[in-house]
Amino acid sequence: MREDEIRDEDCDCTEVEIPAGAVYGEFQIINKKGLHARATAKFVQCASQFDADITVSRCGETVGATSIMGILTLGAGIGSTITVVAKGADAKDALQALGALVADRFGEGE
Repeated sequence: MREDEIRDEDCDCTEVEIPAGAVYGEFQIINKKGLHARATAKFVQCASQFDADITVSRCGETVGATSIMGILTLGAGIGSTITVVAKGADAKDALQALGALVADRFGEGE
């Protein structure tokens, strides 16, 4: 595996290529219902606030972070790991905010 690639431990098949100048983070979904519609809407709303190109990957699939339907197709349930890659002026801030949202269980409390 190259230094600019990371693996999603939930799957055997996934290598996410990190573009030059991008930042990334791996986040475990810990809320009880996973990335369901309401949680995904909050994720998309958060991602939309930043001047950055942001993608979300899981198990070989990569989608735009501002696509509710795209993120839902990832099927990220509790215990899943998603990889968020951001590139642009606000990339670091976007990654921090999205990581905090996931860590806060999307405000669901469980």
